[in-house]
Order: sequence, then C-alpha cells, then structure tokens
Amino acid sequence: MLSGAAATSASHPELDNWRSLPISQQPSWRGDPGYDAAIAELSMVPPLVFAGEVDVLRGRLAEAAQGRAFLLQGGDCAETFEAATADKISARVRTLLQMAVVLTYGASVPVIKMGRMAGQFAKPRSSNDETRNGVTLPAYRGDMVNGYDFTPESRRHDPARMVRAYHTSASTLNLIRAFTQGGFADLRLVHHWNKGFTSNPSHSRYESLAREIDRAVRFMDACGADFEALKRVEFFASHEALLLDYERALTRVDSRTGQPYDTSGHFLWIGERTRDLDSAHVDFLSRVRNPIGVKLGPSTSAEDALALIDRLDPNREPGRLTFITRMGARNIREKLPSLVEKVTASGAQVLWVTDPMHGNTVTSPNGYKTRNFDDVMDEVRGFFEVHDSLGTFPGGLHVEMTGDDVAECLGGADPVDQEAFVEGYESVCDPRLNHMQSLEMAFLVAGALSRRS
Repeated sequence: MLSGAAATSASHPELDNWRSLPISQQPSWRGDPGYDAAIAELSMVPPLVFAGEVDVLRGRLAEAAQGRAFLLQGGDCAETFEAATADKISARVRTLLQMAVVLTYGASVPVIKMGRMAGQFAKPRSSNDETRNGVTLPAYRGDMVNGYDFTPESRRHDPARMVRAYHTSASTLNLIRAFTQGGFADLRLVHHWNKGFTSNPSHSRYESLAREIDRAVRFMDACGADFEALKRVEFFASHEALLLDYERALTRVDSRTGQPYDTSGHFLWIGERTRDLDSAHVDFLSRVRNPIGVKLGPSTSAEDALALIDRLDPNREPGRLTFITRMGARNIREKLPSLVEKVTASGAQVLWVTDPMHGNTVTSPNGYKTRNFDDVMDEVRGFFEVHDSLGTFPGGLHVEMTGDDVAECLGGADPVDQEAFVEGYESVCDPRLNHMQSLEMAFLVAGALSRRS
C-alpha cells in the first residue's frame, strides 16, 4: 500500500453542513460527559489510511467501472472488539485472497481486494429498542456504540467506544498490512491457503486450480521471471460511513492538494436506510475525496440513482461512485435493468457491484436470522444476466463472509442446516457465508466472468 502526503486536521466549513440536515441511525450520546473528549481525541490522532492510498484505489475502481478489473469486497457484517484477533483477521484475509485467486486465475481479470474491515463497527437498526421478557433496552448498534449483552450498562450509548474502535481499526490495519506486504500473500503459498478447504472432497476443483497455479509459477521461475509482483498485494479497507461524529472527526485535509479525505477508511458507503438525497450522510460524503458507494434496494428508481450521481459525482469521475445493488433474488432481474439502462444513458461511469446478501434475509424455522445460499447465488447469477443482456460491466461482488467454519447461511455444497445453527452461529448481527460457501461463490463468479471474456 502506498503512503500519502502528511495530513492536517480538516477545518473546511462545508464539512459541517450535515449538522443542520435530517439525520437518522445516530446514537443518543451528544449530552454524554465523555462526548467532547472522544471527539477531541479522534480529531488529533493520526489518520488510519492515507490520501495517496485513497487516490490509488480511485484509479483501480475506475478500471473496474470500465470493465478492466473486478472488485471483491467482503468481511464481517459487524466487526466486534472481541473478534479483532490475529487468527480471525488472518482467516478473513486468507479467504479473500483465495477468492481473489479463483477470480484472477479463472477469469483472467485483475481483482481489487477490499475488506469490510478496520471500521465496520456500527450497524443501522430497524428499531431503536429491543424487548426481551418484558424488559426494553436500546438496540445493539455495533461495538462502536454499545455492547451486545442485554443489560442497561452494556446497551448504553458510550462515545468512548468510538476511540476504542479507532485503536482496534489501527491494530487491524497494521496486521493486514503485515500479512499482505510481508509474505503472507505470496502466490507461491496458494496451497497453504487451501488448508481446511480442500479437505472436503466436494471442493477438489480448488486443489486442481492450485496445482495449475503452481505449475505456472514454476514455469515463470524457470524462465527467470521477477516474482516481486507475486509476493504482496494491495488490500483496501472499507466500511459503512454510518456514525458521522466518527467520520467527521477523522477527516483530514491532504497537504498536497488541500482536499478533505475521510481517513477512517479507503472506501466508504452509504446504506439503504441513510441515502435520502437531502440527508446528512449524502451531504457529508459528497464533500470528501474518497471513493463512495451507495446501497440501492428494490425500491430505488432510476430518478433516485441519477439524483445521487448529481450529488455525489457531479464531475462524472470514473472510480468516484459505486452503486451496490441489494435487490433480492426475486427482484434482481426485474428491478435492475431500468436502473442500469438509464444511468448508462446519462453518461455516468459508475461501478456496478452486487450485494447478494441483504435482500435475501429470512428467519429459519428454529428462529435464527439466516440466508439461503441458493438465493444468494441466484442473485449473483441475475446480476450477471442483466449486465450481459445490456452489454454493461458487472464490476464487483460485495459479501458478508468470514474465514471461519461458522453455520449461519443455509445450504452450500457442504450443506449447512438449521440444526447446525445451535453450535455454529456466531454473528452478532447478520448471517455470513462461511469459508467454504465464500469460495463456492468465487467459482460461480469466475465462471460468469470467464464466459464474458
């Protein structure tokens, strides 16, 4: 990852316009005695990412928007402080690297690797409160806001958690940089990444692919090829920019250009619940130089999409704006075509990415929030079918996944059933694809990309 120029604290007055606009999904901590201290500390700490890295990513995403690369974005639905361990972080990174190898080798396309990591500590909720056995407490909004335990102390909105989220993100990024730049991501370790996956006979095609990569690498070695490009990878961090107190405090002005960058992550997105055109979230993110994503659900009209482009990407800059569609398997083929057609006709070069997770959430008969893997896969197929029919570029995949062998989504080649949830369900928010399901999806996407090329 490239380092950027030094940054100073942001003081542009326009960056605070959001404070006078309608805002939703925010904690009730403004009157807390620790609020001012937390904001003051976050305003002074070093940036988590650098402006130069953000600029590199914008260029990579521009390539994907023009069909010359593919974005792979994945990670936890909601990170937790407790799970920010070396083992769990390395497992997520390893799984993303495996998925990227499948995509790169299977489809002969450069893959931009991006984690929902080092900042995904806050989640929007459909209700402000949760009731259990007649007791009502604030809903869990992610570790940046409150705790998961159902007690008044745990569920209190605590601004000091923003500072802890910053430090946890910093240590996570340090570890990711060590993994991706220090030899862990060396393509010659592809067999090492496979451990735990190829032990399942139903996934022998992954081992077959790894052998082909080994053969190609040995050939390059015999030819005296330079392996530097195989030893390390670019890896970018992203999260939903939900808590504007946190995002604003971490915004810095780049000393090279005088432009503001939100240094909490390389790529930030606006959720389906917070994308109203005149909302605080759209206004704030319109003013920073980071690449921006917007989640679009099945109720999104073409007029909505065009208005968002005007606000977030008025200069029509490739790589600036990504539309992450979350339609659901039943809606994708019906709802997506008109959006893509009208946005394309407008001349905007947005990057189209599919999120096949959020539109397919159901409740299992035994009461767990889950997703059927077949529905998730069908939405991915529908996404590619729509773009194939329109001659446009299906530019990326956005998934909630983990590197662990959890049981949270039903189905898959090594099927998970609802009884497995009792022992294997670990998510504190939304269900994630496990290691094997993630790789199974990568093969589907690689096949679809290969057919296009």
